[in-house]
Amino acid sequence: QVQLVESGGGLVQAGGSLRLSCAASGRTFSRYAMGWFRQAPGKEREFVAGINWSGDNIAYTDSVKGRFTISRDSFKNKVYLQMNSLKPEDTAVYYCAVDELYRMVVSGRSSYWGQGTQVTVSS
Repeated sequence: QVQLVESGGGLVQAGGSLRLSCAASGRTFSRYAMGWFRQAPGKEREFVAGINWSGDNIAYTDSVKGRFTISRDSFKNKVYLQMNSLKPEDTAVYYCAVDELYRMVVSGRSSYWGQGTQVTVSS
């Protein structure tokens, strides 16, 4: 059974940093694409960042470019999201997403999703 578990969320002041981790289990994900989404209160879930299986295809939503960095450790079945220069508008529940196809991840149609981790940025 596939399971995705996010960690690393919390409360941080504006301008601070957090590093989110997502641990995938249940199969080998070295050939899977991985990504991060977020959902703020009252808003739809939105794409944040995605990375293909080899790490040579990466995408970010415009609002986080230059501040967030996605990376993966295929040996550990983990994906990370380093978030710097955090802003109050980054406050949301952050979800990990995994799929065999990169286009499914970036389009929000991943086969597998985590339960989410809360990120709160105070002003």
